[in-house]
Amino acid sequence: MITLARNSANGTEVEKLNARRLAISKLGDNKLIKRLFDEIAPRFATRPGGYTRVLKLGPRHGDAAEMVLLELVEE
Repeated sequence: MITLARNSANGTEVEKLNARRLAISKLGDNKLIKRLFDEIAPRFATRPGGYTRVLKLGPRHGDAAEMVLLELVEE
């Protein structure tokens, strides 16, 4: 989703609208889409990829499901 938003910044108005519609179809929340395109994507404009970091936390008590901490990587 970050790559979609980031790549649409340099496109035409039709391409920008298409990217927002694709994101809405996947995520569904207009507030989240606005934040993705206006705040998050510009932060990663120069980064070629690898936007997230996954840290394993171990199994959850109760059902032993694997737990992770997913965070956005800042420079």
